[in-house]
Amino acid sequence: MEFDEFTGTIQHRLELPDTGRTLRAIRATLLTLGERIPAGAAEDLAASLPMEIRWYMTGAVHEHGQRFDWAEFVTRVSDIENVDRADAAYHARVVVDLVESVVPPSDFRQLRDQLPESDDDEGWGNLFEVVDAGGWGDAQEAQTGGGPQE
Repeated sequence: MEFDEFTGTIQHRLELPDTGRTLRAIRATLLTLGERIPAGAAEDLAASLPMEIRWYMTGAVHEHGQRFDWAEFVTRVSDIENVDRADAAYHARVVVDLVESVVPPSDFRQLRDQLPESDDDEGWGNLFEVVDAGGWGDAQEAQTGGGPQE
């Protein structure tokens, strides 16, 4: 996937008005994710992303492998993106869903293995809600009540 397609897809899915806000959402998510996971895992995951996007997980990160939870992740994304925490969490989920569709399954599994999922609301499973719901299209349908009626 090329840069324009990647950013255009995120802009459409997040319904953002311009490319600047879209890039902030992508950068905030991937930079913070790059800070959380080890450098090698960040390199593996970023390798399949567009070159301009890849840098957010690798070159822009000053310290890989930091230890923080989902709540701190959302706070960092919120601060970088300059949006509220609920928007930051949603944006991160949508960005990660697109990343999942672009990278090899083994690299995405490696990402998930780096982030401990727990049963409480503070677990990293929150990051993968859109992926686990079947991807952006299926998650949107479930959120809006679309699909077959019972």
